[in-house]
Amino acid sequence: MRIRFEKRPEPSKFMQAITPIAAIALTMIIGALLFDALGYDGQRTIKEFFLTPILASYKWQDVATKAAPLIIIALGLSLGNQAKIWNIGAEGQYIVGALAGAGVAYLTPAVESHIILVLMLIAGVAGGAVWAAIPAFLRARFRVSEVLTSLMLVYVALQLMGWLINGPWKDPQGHNFPQTAAFNDWQILPRAIPGTYIPPGLVFAIVLTGIFWVVIKRSIYGFDVRVSGAAPHAARYGGFDSARTIWSTLLISGGMAGLAGILEATSQLGQINLGFPSGYGFTAIIASFLGRLNPIGIFIAGFVLAITSVGGQVAQTAVHVPSSAGGIFQALMLFLILAGDVLVRYRLRIQRAAKAGASV
Repeated sequence: MRIRFEKRPEPSKFMQAITPIAAIALTMIIGALLFDALGYDGQRTIKEFFLTPILASYKWQDVATKAAPLIIIALGLSLGNQAKIWNIGAEGQYIVGALAGAGVAYLTPAVESHIILVLMLIAGVAGGAVWAAIPAFLRARFRVSEVLTSLMLVYVALQLMGWLINGPWKDPQGHNFPQTAAFNDWQILPRAIPGTYIPPGLVFAIVLTGIFWVVIKRSIYGFDVRVSGAAPHAARYGGFDSARTIWSTLLISGGMAGLAGILEATSQLGQINLGFPSGYGFTAIIASFLGRLNPIGIFIAGFVLAITSVGGQVAQTAVHVPSSAGGIFQALMLFLILAGDVLVRYRLRIQRAAKAGASV
C-alpha cells in the first residue's frame, strides 16, 4: 500500500476565503475541548479569549494597540511570501528599527522640533531595512537560505539591544534598570485623534493596507512578485530579475518591521527597555498566512490575533489559565490553516498493490 498526495485543480476564491474562517472555528472547538480536559471551564475560556475583547469596550484600545504592529509587519512579510521569499527574522528587524529611531533621539536630546520625530520614523524604517539587507545579500549572492540567516539575526539584534541599554545608552537616572532615557515630548507620537485612545500606529496600518493592496493588485511590480512566486521559470523567461525581487521584498519587509518597532517605541513605551521585544515579528507570520497574503485579509487577521492576545490576558485573570495559552491558540490556528491549505489543494490517494503480475 502506498499513500501519496495528488494535486487538485486550483481552489476557488470561496474555498480560499473559507479555510481561515474554518481554522478559527476549529481552533475554538479544539481549544474548548482541550481546556475541559485540563480541568478548566472550556466554554468560559473560549468566551474570554474571543468574545470579551470584542464586547468589552474598555478592551478595544488594547486590541487596536496590539493589532497595529501585527498588521504593519505582516503586510511587509506578505509581499515576500508571495514571491516564496521567507523572512522569519522580522522580530530582529523590529528591534533594530526601534534602536535606530531611538539613536536619533539619543543624539538630539535638546532639539525641540517635530522634525526629530520624522527623522526617528525614517531611521526606524532604514534600520529594519538594513538588518534585512544581510539575508538579502546572502540569498541573492550565495543562495544562502534567508530562513536561517534572518532567524539567527534575531538573536544578534537582542544582544545588540542588551549591550546598548546596559552600556552606552543606559539611563543614568534609571535607578540602574537596563533602559534608555525616556523620550521627550518632541519625540513622542501624539494620539491619532486628540481626546481619544486610538493609537497612531493604527492610522499607519490603515494607510499601508491601502497602499499594499494597490501595489500587489494593480502594479507591475506586484505582478512581478506574484509571478516570481507562482511560476519562477516563467518569470525568468519573462525577463523578471530574481535578484531584484529578493532584494526589494526583503528590504520592504524589513522596513515595515522597523517602522512597527519605532512606532511602538514612540507611541507606547516612550523608551527602549528589556521588555521591548514582544514577539510581534513572529506572530505577524501567522497574521500573514491567516490573511491569505491579501492586505485586506491581513488587516482582519491582525485584529483576530490581537483579540486572542488580549483575550489571553483576560482569561488568565478570569479562568486562571496559563500565560502560554494565547500562544497555544495562535500556534493551533496556524497549524489548522496550513492543514486546510493542504487539504484544499491536494487529495489523499491510497494505492494498494495487487498480487504479482496484476496491475496496481
